[in-house]
Amino acid sequence: MDVNQAIVKILEETGRVSHVFGSTGQVNASMLLALRDSDKIKTVVVRNEQAASFMACGYTMFNPDNLGVCFATGGPGAFNLFSGMAVAYSDSLPIIGITGYASANVRGKGCLNESSGLSRTPDSHKMFSATTKKSYIVEDGSQICDIMEDAINTAFDGRPGPVHVHVPKNITRAEVPNFRSIKLNIKPVKAKEKCAEEFAARIIKGIEKKENILLLVGYGCIRAGAKEELLKLINDYKIPFVTTMDAKGFLPEDHKLSLGIFGTTGDPVAMEYFDKADLVLAVGNSFAENATLLFKEDLYENKTLMHINIDPHEVNKVYPADYSMIADARSALSAILASMDKLKGSVTAFDPAISTDKKKWIDMDNVGNPEKMHPADVARAISAVAPENAIIMGDAGSHMLWLSEYMKLTGNQRYQNPGSFGPMASHTNGCIGVKCANPDKVVISGSGDGCYLMAGFELLTAVQNDIPVIWVIFNNGEFNVIKKFLLNMFNEHAYMSFLNPDYVKFAESCGATGMRVTNRQELEDALKKAIALNKPVVIDAVIDGDVYANMNKSM
Repeated sequence: MDVNQAIVKILEETGRVSHVFGSTGQVNASMLLALRDSDKIKTVVVRNEQAASFMACGYTMFNPDNLGVCFATGGPGAFNLFSGMAVAYSDSLPIIGITGYASANVRGKGCLNESSGLSRTPDSHKMFSATTKKSYIVEDGSQICDIMEDAINTAFDGRPGPVHVHVPKNITRAEVPNFRSIKLNIKPVKAKEKCAEEFAARIIKGIEKKENILLLVGYGCIRAGAKEELLKLINDYKIPFVTTMDAKGFLPEDHKLSLGIFGTTGDPVAMEYFDKADLVLAVGNSFAENATLLFKEDLYENKTLMHINIDPHEVNKVYPADYSMIADARSALSAILASMDKLKGSVTAFDPAISTDKKKWIDMDNVGNPEKMHPADVARAISAVAPENAIIMGDAGSHMLWLSEYMKLTGNQRYQNPGSFGPMASHTNGCIGVKCANPDKVVISGSGDGCYLMAGFELLTAVQNDIPVIWVIFNNGEFNVIKKFLLNMFNEHAYMSFLNPDYVKFAESCGATGMRVTNRQELEDALKKAIALNKPVVIDAVIDGDVYANMNKSM
């Protein structure tokens, strides 16, 4: 068994990998032979390695037990993986990048694609070490099992994240004399009993004193699979909740205690209730820019802040917590609930005073040209037509804001926008990985035309591999959110417009189905048709470019 075969067998044996995403080059071409012979892993060869890294992120985004895998040749191919590795690092996604590397005997001589850091070549080991939890170089075939074991465990340990393995050209076909099955030792970060009791006692005290309590749900709750625990806390103790943009849709937005999104584009009712909240329980969030009104310094003044996060570096990073807990969200909530049930005694939950005159954005009328399709109606149409278990992906741009404000997600509909790193095109490509991990669910990408133009050629990848994703393109021919930023700051803008192709003809030239819509009804009809086709589909939604998403504070 050679190193390539050992890597593939290890990935198979984890039971966490059904698809891998990558491209080839001189240094890593032989790995494709080992992947070809696997009957458990499907290999998706992409048009650009950057897309492979985004797809690997998508593969584990809604499936926390999955290991996302991307691969590339050394040098330029490896460097194209950086954006996706950075997304995984920022958004706590367990992925492994496997790339080529110069053979030991030619390092420093300037061989093709060399990135050893010697003789004025870039140093990929330092670069990946700075963008992942850990980077490795395999120097002997006998090391591969130990390295892969450590790498995969590291990816899932504590706060999940990406890892990277360099496989030098001469090592790819080296024999593995000591192959063994690796051992996974993945454990949740559990709450300390005393800490859980302190949280429980403070929340019970707040209920007893009839304080305004607010639950702030972050993306860490998704990674931990804490839905059942959150709903028990909400329902048993009548606690209103808001979500960050990253956690939108994890809990049903038609729940009577749902106040919508909190933050820069937050719903009015969410912002109003937050203002009067006495106690905020923040679970699995890191107080990102959009969730803090651009890091508003006094945001939590005169409030008791209780913060739960799996990563100790996130606690007190932005706002000092009155109570803090380092734990997996599910473990923490389970321990707190158990303690609360013991402590509550005769304390009775009360109905919170939620304003009825200020609604969510989705309930408000559009303001714009009635002869043009409002981007809010694109978002409304998507959530209205999508099945109850659909996954909707927003990319980076104004369309992400429209989707977060105007989709109403119910049942098990799920949504994800790019996180704090937030590269354009990440989810335009990442949706392919999402679909590979969730073949029984409808996957829809809400993509800005700027994002789609960066990476839309991966439509060919979807067609070639029969991966039925639906792309809805918000077509306004401009960088709308940056235009608004410039107008707010300088009352003028520059270089915001660009040309779009005929997306219908583009889709058809790739072997996919293309549709063009100019109003909500046309879009709903197109979405229904696309879902029924169960093939890759591009829907060109021509929207009004003279309207902007709602902002609670100027960007």
